[in-house]
Amino acid sequence: MAAPSGTQGSAARRAMPSDPPAVSPQASLVLASASPRRLALLRQIGLEPAAVDPAEIDETPLRRELPRDHARRLAAAKAAAVARRHPEAYVLAADTVVALGRRILPKAEDGATARRCLELLSGRRHRVLGGITVIAPGGRAASCLVTTVVKMKRLSASELDRYLESGEWRGKAGGYAIQGLAAAFVPWINGSYSNVVGLPLAETAGLLAGLGCPA
Repeated sequence: MAAPSGTQGSAARRAMPSDPPAVSPQASLVLASASPRRLALLRQIGLEPAAVDPAEIDETPLRRELPRDHARRLAAAKAAAVARRHPEAYVLAADTVVALGRRILPKAEDGATARRCLELLSGRRHRVLGGITVIAPGGRAASCLVTTVVKMKRLSASELDRYLESGEWRGKAGGYAIQGLAAAFVPWINGSYSNVVGLPLAETAGLLAGLGCPA
């Protein structure tokens, strides 16, 4: 979709050492996430994890933690926790943060939280920040942060009520799923669409390839 001028998605990548050590082509991929959306996105680009092993860490933001720092920190912490259990595998972890200015919007686990999130987002632009970390066998790691800007139209009371009745918001950061009914609320985005769904695919594929993960 077209986006207004002056608004750009961005990705920041951590530098990696050159000349990576040889890795067995049999090394498997482990997805450190319970998200069915992330698994489906990986399969979309032909990647099938050998295992799905959620990190189950505390995802509470630190005091005064900025949204981008939160996304980076959680992706790295998830990857590290799962890599300890799978030292011979490539471990992929991600975290998705919906940010309104400096404010981190929560995952909506109840209707009241979903309503508050959607009322805040209604008629405004917000950012979706995707933190990704990959740890290879032997401990080499790479990470990046991907930013997508999303514009949500102003929601009427009836639109908001119908969406809340659908239950689609449950467990979603910011209280909505762009790949579902909420697509009707988003007139444009600037940046990675798959990042808003839950995993920026081009950047994820690049990190895995850069560490030598076999396709």
